[in-house]
Amino acid sequence: MKYEIITNRSKTDDAFIAEVPELPGCCADGPTRAKALLAVGRIAREWVETARELRRAIPAPKGRLVFA
Repeated sequence: MKYEIITNRSKTDDAFIAEVPELPGCCADGPTRAKALLAVGRIAREWVETARELRRAIPAPKGRLVFA
């Protein structure tokens, strides 16, 4: 998948949070950044699959955001 993934560390929970901003509600967590990324990848695929089944619009991936 070519969707941008943003990761943050939650000091409160001592966990990493990964989210896909282009897919509303698509996020996951894990004890390491790698595990959070693996989990959100699975969730993103399920998000797209469910949207297809429900015939909902699926946003085209914009890729990484570029900052100047």
